[in-house]
Amino acid sequence: MKQFQFDYHSVTSLKRDLDKINLWCKSRVFSHVVFQIYSNSMDRGQIDLVCDVISQNFPDSVYMGCSTAGNIVDGRISNAEISVICTIFEYPTTQIKLLQYTISDENAGVVESIKDEIQANPWVKAVELQLTTLGVSMASFCDAFKGVDPSIAIFGGGANNPDLKNSETCVFSNVGGYSGKGVLVLLMGGEDFFVYTTHVIGWKPLGREFSVTKAQGPVLYKMDGVPAYEIYHRYLNVLNDEHFIFNTLEFPLSYKRNGIDIMRAPVACNEDGSVVMSSDIEEGVKVRLAYGDPRTILASVRKDGREVGVFNPEVIKVFSCVVRRIFWGKEEISSETLPLQSIASTSGFYSSSEFLRTGCCVNQHNATLVIAGMREGKGGERYDFEVPEESFSGKVSMINRLATFIDATTREQIEANAKLSFTAVTDSLSSMFNRAEIQHRINECVESGATGCLVMLDIDDFKQINEIYGRAEGDVVIAEMGRILRTVADDTGLSGVRASEFNADEFEAMCKENIGNTEFNIRPVVLDVKSPIGRWGGDEFMALLQESSLKTAMDFANRVRVTFNDITFEKAGCRSVSAGVAELRKGESVDAAIVRVDNALYRAKKLGKNRVVASEGEIDG
Repeated sequence: MKQFQFDYHSVTSLKRDLDKINLWCKSRVFSHVVFQIYSNSMDRGQIDLVCDVISQNFPDSVYMGCSTAGNIVDGRISNAEISVICTIFEYPTTQIKLLQYTISDENAGVVESIKDEIQANPWVKAVELQLTTLGVSMASFCDAFKGVDPSIAIFGGGANNPDLKNSETCVFSNVGGYSGKGVLVLLMGGEDFFVYTTHVIGWKPLGREFSVTKAQGPVLYKMDGVPAYEIYHRYLNVLNDEHFIFNTLEFPLSYKRNGIDIMRAPVACNEDGSVVMSSDIEEGVKVRLAYGDPRTILASVRKDGREVGVFNPEVIKVFSCVVRRIFWGKEEISSETLPLQSIASTSGFYSSSEFLRTGCCVNQHNATLVIAGMREGKGGERYDFEVPEESFSGKVSMINRLATFIDATTREQIEANAKLSFTAVTDSLSSMFNRAEIQHRINECVESGATGCLVMLDIDDFKQINEIYGRAEGDVVIAEMGRILRTVADDTGLSGVRASEFNADEFEAMCKENIGNTEFNIRPVVLDVKSPIGRWGGDEFMALLQESSLKTAMDFANRVRVTFNDITFEKAGCRSVSAGVAELRKGESVDAAIVRVDNALYRAKKLGKNRVVASEGEIDG
């Protein structure tokens, strides 16, 4: 595999460069010639002119190209508006096929046609894409590739416009001509053709996590229920003006999709506060603002570059997001692509979005560098790739340290808030809900008109335990009562969750797992139980058995009573408990229901203790 790279300056210089390629071809054996034309200009006249000259000089070749936000030649950004990359495949076993389709909002059908071509050509090992993506939802396009042989690499880039505020882009080829809405598909393969793909991000998530609460295609309407623009304004002090895109491109949103990190960059802000992202973003995903750190990015390039070097490619294609071009600026723009040139001839362009298959899924990326290394033949010895050592002095950058600090403090704050929430609604001694929370749950139940029963329990002669055996023994009795209540509720299927889920240590672990999850809420996780139970005060306990009959509630109370009777405490010995039961009545107030169950408990005490009494009558324990 041989590659020639050059910039277009004039017809004369183009013909001179083509003559050099022609001379090389006459002295060699080759199978295919492919020209890729990258245009950092929307001047169709110039594009057509370059295509015509190539067709005249290489009538049997294939050419394809697209508009870009910058061209990469020999690993560096080019100063020319149009760059030409000529790849010559030398092995007779190598095969290629170029396809072109019209693209629209519904692209699954296009992918089905591509899949049919792949099926009809079992030699295919790689699929390169160049396509117009701005203003078009690509979710169905990417998802439709599922089912393609996972050994086939799929990669490419979205056409861009040199003016980032302009959404007009194009693709063109000698099989379909010029198109403002199209996709070019280059199929490559053969028994001696090999490809290796990877991608580099390097952006580090910052601070708290947000939930995408409203989105449609690439339009992000709300995060955490507020207009998306407010997040950028509040945390980055970005204004909704003509500079919005340039002030926010360096701060893409990071989230997980198909098991990998994905970036989405903002490109415009609407009057209603919604933000147009560079690609589709789904409702319900958890996102974080991210910021690029030069050292982190170059470290990622070094890591992945080593893997590319091991593959030992003959040519390298790169598709780098325009966000990265803006991030690096004019002085350092080639910092991450030039090192690849030391491995093999490196070319590509700055794209609107990048495409890469990881596993079985094709993902649309932003703020990402997609790398595809290709070769014919088995390849030579591994190449030890290194980014220049001066890029890594060993000192961690200020941005990296700041990002780590923000991330750590955010995690600690969320964990602390979760613990405070847990403490606010639980009784530490009995490991159950406290009175305020059980009262809250009863209020909710009564106000909603739900059916059920209240069970109030009181340990008999508890004051005597404290006076004779001490408060420490009294605490043991209280804790054991809480355990019995939870166990009986579990065994009878009343609690809705296992008793272990009320354990403080396990809850803390749950909090840590949900750090950054803005929808993690103490109530639905811990309190969303069918029949909450709490310590009402002192040695009194209250259970709300929702959707339970009076008989079920009586049976529950009796099981607690009998189980408690069977316990022999080290100092206090065997003890007993009394209970009152009241069925909730439609239209009755909370206070009235609590008075009835309290009266039933009072009657149980008056009748001799160690028994369960219903508010409608007496049942001995």
